Amino acid sequence: MNQEIDSLVKFISDQDGINDKTKLTDLVVEKFSMIKDRSVYYNNSISIRFSQSKTNGFSNTILALSNLQKYDSKPFFVCVVCPTRNYLLISNSTFLKKISHSSQELSLNNIKGSFNGSDIMRDFNKIENKPSNFYRLYLIHDSIGFDENLPRLVDATNSIVGTGHEYQISSTSRKNIEKSVTRSEHFIKSEEYKMLKSDLDHKVKQNNQVILIASCIPNVNIRGRIIEYLIAGEDEKLRIELIESLVHSHMTQPRFATENSLGDYTKIFESYHTETDIKTKIMVLDSNPKAYNIDKMLEFLSMEKSVFLFYFIGINPGKIFNTSLVSMYEERLIEGTLILRHWAGRNSRGVTQLEGKSIKEVIENPSNIINAEQSNAFIQKLINAGNVNKITDLVDQDG
Repeated sequence: MNQEIDSLVKFISDQDGINDKTKLTDLVVEKFSMIKDRSVYYNNSISIRFSQSKTNGFSNTILALSNLQKYDSKPFFVCVVCPTRNYLLISNSTFLKKISHSSQELSLNNIKGSFNGSDIMRDFNKIENKPSNFYRLYLIHDSIGFDENLPRLVDATNSIVGTGHEYQISSTSRKNIEKSVTRSEHFIKSEEYKMLKSDLDHKVKQNNQVILIASCIPNVNIRGRIIEYLIAGEDEKLRIELIESLVHSHMTQPRFATENSLGDYTKIFESYHTETDIKTKIMVLDSNPKAYNIDKMLEFLSMEKSVFLFYFIGINPGKIFNTSLVSMYEERLIEGTLILRHWAGRNSRGVTQLEGKSIKEVIENPSNIINAEQSNAFIQKLINAGNVNKITDLVDQDG
């Protein structure tokens, strides 16, 4: 996919100065074997909408939200054809500020309205919407998807007060949150850490074959939820049904729901209350999985004994490559933790996402190095994550 994006960027850049939307459209369609669906052109990898403007600060109506929904599972671009240059913006639902046109009836059950060029974010979480960042931005979007963006767009469009809440931090809870770094350092050196790692590794070994079968499921969200349930699911009857459906190659799995809680696996020791989030990493694929809701995390860390960890299962074709149990403060993991402020609702500090390259490093070379200074600075970022910077409206000049 990254190659296809790079090829599209280069080809469109090579046509700078064409100043004719129809001609450019015909060239791109032929080059990339695209199919037309009204105003959208698409192939198996990417989709694009062309627009003509005299300046790069365009506010044209781009597309109906219901049409974007059809293409939101692959990179969606808007190409603005200007007199001397052609500008590209990645415009999936994650990168829309709101819906502008005929959107008065927009709701979770009624997808109405269109977005304008001015509704497309020109930077997302301090990552500029420009060609060199397109693939990175798409990986962020891919883990969120249309269904999780819709409530935010309804909220932003209709000025409805969001249903979430920003966790209010008292002086006592702040002290406990700040002490969570030291608690994590102590835990990863403890016998309790070894017990937790052994427990999770045993569950993976027990379910080795079905985990490998489930790892072939193409949808990253469904794949992750199933593997999570195989390891941490509490309903044993449902877990057995799920295993049988995978082993016997049923097209549909039994319906199940994973709780929208902070971690997937809870284990309470005398001195520690641990929550562990289970993540699967297909080592040959790129992905940026969702991590945690920041307000829920801060509320959990305000508990005196709380320790939060990630358990990563690295999978290569046909085998489980390695497992790794690490603190949320592991230094490489912090560097790869994205705080998605722009995506957050008005009553929330937002969510975090893990960059796939950091997860891969942690799986390939497991360690639990915690840098106290880095971790304390990270905690302050989480606490202050509700302060959202304004989004600029200028098309970036980087071709």
